[in-house]
Amino acid sequence: MTVGQLFLNSLSTGVITPDELSWLAHQQDRFSRIEEATALRLGRLIDQGAIQLGCRIPAAKLQHDSVREHWIEPLGRNRHH
Repeated sequence: MTVGQLFLNSLSTGVITPDELSWLAHQQDRFSRIEEATALRLGRLIDQGAIQLGCRIPAAKLQHDSVREHWIEPLGRNRHH
């Protein structure tokens, strides 16, 4: 993992995990100036609430929930009417 990857992943999902935040804190003495600036920006986004501390739901789980909600459950409800 790199600071850039972590930044982009957190920015795109709106979430940073506790493990990622811990990694960021433990690696900060090894950062280049650009990585330091990126980590500071990430911290500001967390402070502003644009990125939340939490967990990411795997894409497969999201896909399963979407299929169930939009296809399976409506069919089941329609059959019982």
